[in-house]
Amino acid sequence: MRVDDFDFDLPEELIALRPVEPKHAAKQLIVNAPDTNEFLDKSVCDMTDFLTENDLIIFNDTKVIPSYLFARRGEMMTEINLHKRVSAVSWLAFAKKTKRLKVGDELVFGEGRLRGFIDEKHEGGEILIRFDVAAGALEPLLAEIGLMPLPPYIASKRAVDTQDFNDYQTIFAQKDGAVAAPTASLHFTPELMDKIVSRGIKTARVTLHVGAGTFLPVKVDDTKDHKMHAEYGCVSEDVARLVNETHRMGGRVIAVGTTVLRILESASSDDGALHKFDGDTSIFITPGYKFKCVDLLMTNFHLPKSTLFMLVSAFAGYEKMREAYQHAIQNGYRFYSYGDSSLLFRH
Repeated sequence: MRVDDFDFDLPEELIALRPVEPKHAAKQLIVNAPDTNEFLDKSVCDMTDFLTENDLIIFNDTKVIPSYLFARRGEMMTEINLHKRVSAVSWLAFAKKTKRLKVGDELVFGEGRLRGFIDEKHEGGEILIRFDVAAGALEPLLAEIGLMPLPPYIASKRAVDTQDFNDYQTIFAQKDGAVAAPTASLHFTPELMDKIVSRGIKTARVTLHVGAGTFLPVKVDDTKDHKMHAEYGCVSEDVARLVNETHRMGGRVIAVGTTVLRILESASSDDGALHKFDGDTSIFITPGYKFKCVDLLMTNFHLPKSTLFMLVSAFAGYEKMREAYQHAIQNGYRFYSYGDSSLLFRH
């Protein structure tokens, strides 16, 4: 399909710069609900009304690291966004002023507290940095000198601050490695989790370390020409068994976020069975994709012409999602990472 097919106009004032409080009070648009052709305007705390004790909700337990760094090379300052761990001391990163950087350059971070070397230069402003630290020492340093990597549509409008260290981290965050939050999960609070448990709804967790490539613009004219950046993901044997048992018993699998959907679909075979998975995925889902595992998707509202808007259009229907986004705009829904939510039934 043409990338322009996924374009739409979004008023600037609908881009959320902070989450609502409490977070589970965010709006939630219900799309393709059974027995209705209408869009339903609800809130996130109402989502359990659409689920049963046979269903299974799956979250992403990745943890966002403070991966936005200021670096000095000689007298020049630049900005670095780490986006994928390659080893204990090496990361792929997007850098500004890459035309002035070259392989072998030394980068200095945090007023000399951390140093690294450019081992490779790739297309699109990407570099490979090898940090001059022992294995295991990098993450504690990043926690001290790095900033939370807010996406550009927020960071360009206000400064990153200490509140973001809480707001941009989910309550499920356990495993270091993400450089962007799995934002659908930001809506979940202990109170909402208590409600889910009280309804007898099962939950599980998988891992997908979200990369900054999530926010890269699609620069081709046709979706078939776009190449996704790889991200590391993991599905345990226990979770695979639970998902398969849920489907056998007639229950539904609810993916909280496009990251969860992508790792589950990557780990599923054509017969719908989910398998243990440990590795990279660069799955790119566009209309026409045959879903194998996920039955419902909870997700925020995404950018025009983004791979994520393409994914939700594949899941809930292209025309239906165009209508849903127009409904959301007309009714003041807040967009993007700190914005409102949608609950999509597969079309």
